[in-house]
Amino acid sequence: MRASLILAAVAALVSSPVMSQSASPSVPNAAPWDQAFLPPAPQWNGASRALLRDATDPWVTPFEADPAHDFSPTYADTRAWFDRLDAASELIRIEQFGVSPEGRPIYAVIASKDGAAFDPAKPVLLAQAGIHPGEIDGKDAGMMLLRDIAFNGKDDLLDRVNLILIPILSVDGHERAGAYSRPNQRGPRIQGWRNTATNQNLNRDYLKLDQPEMRAVRGLILKYRPDLYVDIHVTDGMDYQYDVTYGYNGENGIYSRSPATAAWLDAAFKPAVNAALETQGHIPGELVFGMGDDPKAGLSDGGLGERFSNGWGSAAHVPTILIENHSLKPHEQRVLGTYIFLEQALRTLAAEGRDLRAAIAADSALRPAEIPANFVQDEQPSTTRAFKGIRYEMYDSPASGRQEIRWLGEPDPELWSLPFYSSHPTLTLRRPEAYWVPSYRADIIERLRLHGVAMETLDAPRTVPVDMLRLDDPKLGTRANEGHVPVTVTSVTPERRDWTFPTGSVRVPTDQPLGDIVVLLLEPQSSESFFAWGLFPEVLSRVEYIEGYAIAPLAERMLAADPALKAEFEARLAAEPAFAADGNARLQWFYERTPFYDDRYRLYPVAREN
Repeated sequence: MRASLILAAVAALVSSPVMSQSASPSVPNAAPWDQAFLPPAPQWNGASRALLRDATDPWVTPFEADPAHDFSPTYADTRAWFDRLDAASELIRIEQFGVSPEGRPIYAVIASKDGAAFDPAKPVLLAQAGIHPGEIDGKDAGMMLLRDIAFNGKDDLLDRVNLILIPILSVDGHERAGAYSRPNQRGPRIQGWRNTATNQNLNRDYLKLDQPEMRAVRGLILKYRPDLYVDIHVTDGMDYQYDVTYGYNGENGIYSRSPATAAWLDAAFKPAVNAALETQGHIPGELVFGMGDDPKAGLSDGGLGERFSNGWGSAAHVPTILIENHSLKPHEQRVLGTYIFLEQALRTLAAEGRDLRAAIAADSALRPAEIPANFVQDEQPSTTRAFKGIRYEMYDSPASGRQEIRWLGEPDPELWSLPFYSSHPTLTLRRPEAYWVPSYRADIIERLRLHGVAMETLDAPRTVPVDMLRLDDPKLGTRANEGHVPVTVTSVTPERRDWTFPTGSVRVPTDQPLGDIVVLLLEPQSSESFFAWGLFPEVLSRVEYIEGYAIAPLAERMLAADPALKAEFEARLAAEPAFAADGNARLQWFYERTPFYDDRYRLYPVAREN
C-alpha cells in the first residue's frame, strides 16, 4: 500500500507543470524561471546506473521510481519508507536523537549485525545528509544502500563495520520545500531550504552549538564515537568535469590539527574511494573553490574554519570528510556517486579501520603549546593544480551590461593548470593550563558540556590566582551573522588577580583530547570563540560615569600630585592633536585612572590559569 502511494505521489509530481531545469523549454507560455536556464550537462552513462532498481521492485526508492530520477521524497514519506525497512529487516533500526524547532523528530537509521549495542572492535561510519536540505543526495543514496544491505546481498558490508545514516538533519528546512530553492543546482525538482526554521545555517554551528539540531548531532557523535564522519553537500559555483568532490583538513599535507588522521585519509582512504568512483564512471576531485568570476584565476581550499564540519572534525580529532557533489550534474549522477562513495567508505573502514583508530589516538594525544588560529587565504598561490575544466565562452549580457560567462557543457580536452591558494593563520594562541568559567555563565558551561569537554565543577567558592583579560578596543560588527552581532578584539592585556569563583563555576583543563576546541572557544581573540560570536556583550557596557564638574577639579589635583602622570598626559597631548582638542576624551583619560572607574568594563569573565 505504501509503495503504491509513493509511486502515485511521484507520478503526480512528474506531471506537474514545474519543469526540471535540465528539461527542454517547451512548455507553452511557461514563465522564464520554469524553463531551462542552467548550462547543459555533459553526457553521462556511468556503470553505477546498474544500481538502480526497477519501479516494480517492492523496495524501490521514490528517487528510483521517478522516471527522470529527479525526485526526492518528503520527510513523512522518507520516514515511512525507513519504518517499513526497519520492520522488515533485523539489520536496520531507527533511533530518534533530537527534535527540531518546529517539533519534528530528528532520527538516524542504524545498520548493524550487532543488535542494540555495537561491537566496540568494529569501526563506525556516520554519514550525514541534509544539513543543507536542498543538497539532499545523501538521503537518496543512503536509502538505496541500506535497502541493498538489507535485501540485495550487500549485508557483508556490516561484517566488520557499523553504519549510521542521518537521512535529514535539518528536517524543518527540508519541509520548506519548493521548486525555487536552489537556482544554481540541477535537481531534484523539489528541494528543501538551505536554512532552518530559525533561519540558521547549521554548517556554521559546529563550535558555538546554538541550534537544537547541532546539539542533537553532537550528542549522537558522543554516544557512538564514529571513526569516520561524512558530511554530504552539493556545491555552488563554477562548472567543471568532476561530479563528486570531497576534502578534509590536512589534505595533501596542508595544515591539520589531526595530522595522523589526515595522513591516513591521504594514503588509505582517498586512493580507494577514487578508484571505486572511477571504475563506476564517476570523476572524483578534490574539494576546491574558484577564485572570483574568471574560471582560470585560481583555486582555494575554502578556508579551515572550525565552524564548518571539516574544521571542527580536525580540531576535535574526529576524522571528517566534506563531500560537495557538483551542482550542475544531474541529481541521478550525484546520488549514484554518493552511493559508490559510501559503499567504498565502508569497505575501506573494514580493511583499514585499525590503522585509522591508531591515527585518531595519536592525534588525540597531541597537546601543542601554541595553537594557530584565524586562518585566511594566502595572497599568493603556493602551487598549481591540474584541473579538469569545462569549455566556456564570454558574451555581452544585455541584462548585466557586462561580459558574463556561458558554460558550454563540453569537457575541455586540455587539462587546466591553475594556481592554488592555501590558507595561513593570522593568530597564534598560547595554550594555558586551564580556563575558569564563572557559574553565572551557565549557558557557556552548558555548551562546553555539549561538546563533551571534561571540566571540574566547584562545590564551594574558591579563590585562585588567574590572569583576567582586559579587552583592548573591541569592535562590534556592522551586521548580524547567524543570529548574532559578532565582536572582534585584536589584543588583550592580562591582569594577574586573585579571583573568587562562586559555587557552580568550572575549571576547564586544556590537557584533554578536546583541549584545542577549548582554547578556540574561550580565547576572545579567536574568530571561532564564544566571544567573537557576540555571546559576552555585557562586558562591553560601562555602568558608572562621572560628571565634568566633578572630574575636572579631580584631574587638576591628580596632575599636581603626580609628576609622572603629568608627563604621560602632556606627551599624549603633543602626540595626538585630536585628543588634545577633545575635552571629553581628556577628562575620560583621567577618569580611567581613578578608583571610581568601572573595574570590570571590558574585563573578560573567563580567566586563564597558567
